[in-house]
Amino acid sequence: MLDPQTTLVALIDVQERLARVMADQEALITNLRRLIQGAQHLGLPVVWAEQNPTRLGLTVPELRSLLVGQQPVTKMTFNCWADPAFRKAIEATGRRQVLLAGIETHVCIYQTAVALLQAGYEVEVVADAVSSRSAEHRQLALTKLSLLGARPTCVEMALFELLQTAESPAFKAILALVK
Repeated sequence: MLDPQTTLVALIDVQERLARVMADQEALITNLRRLIQGAQHLGLPVVWAEQNPTRLGLTVPELRSLLVGQQPVTKMTFNCWADPAFRKAIEATGRRQVLLAGIETHVCIYQTAVALLQAGYEVEVVADAVSSRSAEHRQLALTKLSLLGARPTCVEMALFELLQTAESPAFKAILALVK
């Protein structure tokens, strides 16, 4: 089970030029907004990465506006864990459970998840908050990651798992997000 004291969200490469060509991009952005807002209500850290932003653009405004006061880790590696600044940001949280979301599922999400698993982290890939240019590539990556030990989840499942009880102070806010 996810634990709000040991979980973080890793948001990967949801940038202007990439996001606009993803399969089912509207649902992707909606679910990413819900995940980020839910994480904020629960007090979870969000580690945020951008792949070569001079070429791919910045994180889409719909998400960037939620991350005020935070800066993304700029990287060139597909595997975020291979980037020293990203690794340092993850390690600085002191958390060992990673909710992985963003794009592209079969490239950066896949490679980052495998590396995090190898480093001893528990990884859950938020299936409704990841995408690729093709649905087939997304599904192939999710299947392969599941076989390698990354557990699948969805935004609503993860948020309610983290809430643990309807008595949580964040319950009403989370409920409003998923309705």
